[in-house]
Amino acid sequence: MTADHHFHTIIIGAGPGGLACAAVLAREGIDVLVLERRRRIGAKVCAGGVTWSGLARHLPDELIEKPFSSQHIRTGRQQTVISSPEPIISTINRENLGQWMAAQAARAGATIRTGTQVTAITANEVLTNSGRFTYDFLVGADGSNSLVRRFLRIPVVHLGAGVQYLVPGHFDEMVWHLDPDRFATGYAWIFPHRNLASVGAYVNRADMPPRVLQEKLHHWMAGHGMNMAGLKAEAATINFDFRGFHFGNRFLVGDAAGLASGLTGEGIYSAVCSGEAAARTIIDPGHQDAKLARLIKKHRQHRGLLRLCGANRQFAKIILESLVAALRAKIIHFSALEMGE
Repeated sequence: MTADHHFHTIIIGAGPGGLACAAVLAREGIDVLVLERRRRIGAKVCAGGVTWSGLARHLPDELIEKPFSSQHIRTGRQQTVISSPEPIISTINRENLGQWMAAQAARAGATIRTGTQVTAITANEVLTNSGRFTYDFLVGADGSNSLVRRFLRIPVVHLGAGVQYLVPGHFDEMVWHLDPDRFATGYAWIFPHRNLASVGAYVNRADMPPRVLQEKLHHWMAGHGMNMAGLKAEAATINFDFRGFHFGNRFLVGDAAGLASGLTGEGIYSAVCSGEAAARTIIDPGHQDAKLARLIKKHRQHRGLLRLCGANRQFAKIILESLVAALRAKIIHFSALEMGE
């Protein structure tokens, strides 16, 4: 093992949350190290949707694959189109986003090491396959199966499951299908990108096993005339079991903290928001992050709605049909279903 190296802050995980945290810290001249187990930053199973109320309006145009100012929402009883002057949701390539965010962090002065597997964490050091590093502050941005969270002995109970296929072709509509008879408390989606679409489904794992979700998705795709021959399923587990993000000199951000929406699975904005909040708290221990407080409030609202829908299938139908009717009548705005502001 190589000689010890000390960093003011070590961030485990080079996803959006970790890189956002690193960029803010590095701009303040803080010595920060980002450790990423993959050799290439950015690749992740993800539908690639970013909301205007969250991240999309802050990204350069070259990262946007397709913007959608209309959302096609379908249920078992109705369908509607929700429109807005600005793009409600845009699609991005997660690898391109990761590479762009990594460049921003590195340009600010962060050290990023890829292909580095963390093997153990102690009170003041991180052991890896390429050396041992000591820290003053530690940030866990290492996803739903977070090693940092396990080190902190914070359990994970509430998880979502997502499965998608990348279907070649050109798709013009962004589609959401809410149907409790098919997808329980979850939904199916079509998120078009430049030359393909992410077609998938998401559900609270307490309401439907992932294997059943995949079978339901297959039937739904077949009903939409999609040929799955030669396509490979991509699956992901999404942690929405939030139990705090600040633990002394250690932080959890994004999926590691359980800040994804349990209702929709949306997590990119939550990762960036919490990553930046962790950085500002490290810089100023008295910092109270208003944006993060609003995010946590919305996260709790989504959890509450998810619990209501999960209590009874017929009740879920009534809630979801009423929700879509309220969207159609413009009683509520689509942003109520998003994690952004």
